[in-house]
Amino acid sequence: MNEEKKTDKQSLFKNPLVQSIAGIVGVFVVLGGFIFWQDNHNTLFIENSVINAPIINLSASTGGMLNTLYVHEGDTVSVNMPLASVGSDTVTAKQDGIVVGVTNTVGAFFAPGQTVVSMIHPDDLRVVGTIDETKGLDQVHPGQKVTFTVDTYGNKTYVGVVDSVSQTADNTGVVFSISDKRPVNKFDIKVRFTVAQYPELKNGMSAKITVYLK
Repeated sequence: MNEEKKTDKQSLFKNPLVQSIAGIVGVFVVLGGFIFWQDNHNTLFIENSVINAPIINLSASTGGMLNTLYVHEGDTVSVNMPLASVGSDTVTAKQDGIVVGVTNTVGAFFAPGQTVVSMIHPDDLRVVGTIDETKGLDQVHPGQKVTFTVDTYGNKTYVGVVDSVSQTADNTGVVFSISDKRPVNKFDIKVRFTVAQYPELKNGMSAKITVYLK
């Protein structure tokens, strides 16, 4: 009985149709492996990233007591809109934006130049990633396609392009190579995206970047 089963299996594997199917499956396995290798070979992953925009700090030109605060964190403001009253001065928005910080201590004294309200301009939002100079920095250039995810929204994928590569190292991020103790500097990669298309993205969100090198 066992010999019959063995013969049946051998006959099955010799069947031209089975051999053809096995060959096709093998081709797809090899092709899939090649595509996977090609995708990973032509991309650069940057894990340490954050959505960020320059902070605009606003203050009174003369010292005085904080009389009134007209805005709260998260408010959308327009250029020249009054934000606070300090002494005889009114602190106004220098451009459209979003309030990201306020010093809500009515009655406190503020010296000239002391920040009362902080804001950002949404169009200035970028995904900023940090990369070691030895891990593909030379392959990243402005204009390259980028996809990124943010921790808040799991696996949802966003699209952007490399906006700039910093021309100087982030000295606070210097690490040392274990092999020769030479310093390995870190550089910032900034990614531009269409802010209006992704209104859920906020300043300070953690992100992960994939740069398409070709």
